[in-house]
Amino acid sequence: MPDERQRQAESDGELYRPGQRARIVTGVTIGNALEFFDITVYSFVAVTIGKVFFPDFSPYSQLLFSVGTFGVGFVTRPLGGLMLGAYADRAGRKAAMTLTLGLMALGSALIGLAPTYDQVGILAPLILVFARLLQGFSAGGEVGASTALLVELATPRTRSFYASWQLASQGLGVGFGALIATGTSYFLDADDFLHWGWRVPFLIGTLILPVGLYIRRTLKEPATTKSARDAARHPLAELLLNHKRNLALAVMLTIGGTVSAYMITFYLPTYGITQLGLPMPSALLSGILGGIVTFVVAPIGGLAADRLPKKTIAISVRVILALAIVPAFLLLNAFPTSTTLLVTVGLLASLQALGSAATMAIIPSLLPRHLRATGMGMVYAIGVAIFGGFAQLVAVWLVQSTGSKISPAYYVIFCIAISLLALTKIEDRSAQNID
Repeated sequence: MPDERQRQAESDGELYRPGQRARIVTGVTIGNALEFFDITVYSFVAVTIGKVFFPDFSPYSQLLFSVGTFGVGFVTRPLGGLMLGAYADRAGRKAAMTLTLGLMALGSALIGLAPTYDQVGILAPLILVFARLLQGFSAGGEVGASTALLVELATPRTRSFYASWQLASQGLGVGFGALIATGTSYFLDADDFLHWGWRVPFLIGTLILPVGLYIRRTLKEPATTKSARDAARHPLAELLLNHKRNLALAVMLTIGGTVSAYMITFYLPTYGITQLGLPMPSALLSGILGGIVTFVVAPIGGLAADRLPKKTIAISVRVILALAIVPAFLLLNAFPTSTTLLVTVGLLASLQALGSAATMAIIPSLLPRHLRATGMGMVYAIGVAIFGGFAQLVAVWLVQSTGSKISPAYYVIFCIAISLLALTKIEDRSAQNID
């Protein structure tokens, strides 16, 4: 009976006192934010990277290759989600999250120190691609382990709030990454930024290793319990054998939120530069705003989702976002100013964070604890890799091929529709004892 009570306490998040849980959430949030900082920096200097690594192509092709290289990093997310998620389910969340920090720091250092095309030719973009593959592998494992730990830390009455810090941490990383990229481009003239200034944010990103290791070495986590049969079977095999439907629905649900987030926070600043003709520093300010808004609104959405039906919140906000995205693009093109871009990104990011916070607790609650990190890694990796990672590439291609500057909005609507379909089919178990 004592062992049974301990397992019950762990499953309800009662293993920790409130102060201990707060410290762990802080550690997870900061460490996860540092990982997303590195991913964000690339997105916000994509135009410059295109010029440095693909100088022999037209400006359109440079941007296409640059955002395509950004998207390549998402190809390895499923592999990272599988391998590092399984490692987290077997060795523990803390061990896996420490490993992902090192891999992300290495990828950032490779980009920051990479030779240019003028120096080594085709080897330069190959190094860039390898670094993005490494970062994608790391991010694929990070999301699964950190999200699993957050939902396991909470009680049924606080699960959405705790899970929302996964999204909030991404906003913090995005905001900080955009701030560094904006500050570097603002204080340097165009030639200096082109020749060496773009490297500074990536080299700053290597600091995630010592900072993250310091933060995460004090993390505690409940033990994972599983039967001898489950221990002998690989997590992926058991997921595909017993949880295929929930995995598929979770991927569909992830698609809408991921594409919306990447379009709003990552693509719109680039859109402001390339399509609206805004100066880089002012356009990148919208990225800072998007990150800050996500960081602030996501926990508010989590608190609301712990008190109201989560599916109702998620469906309502996604419908509003789908209805607002086309008018938002029309407004940007009718009034192409920095103020319009800031207002648009702020409002859309608020909606995105509010609705996604409700789903952050729904998805991991579909999976048992001993498979949760692997399952979460796969869900986010596949959903992000197929749709979110190449969202910017799709947007650039749509604008060029259709001649319509609002065409990316329809891609967002399509992906939101997929997530709405999943929401109608998913059973929300997050308010129950999920273990």
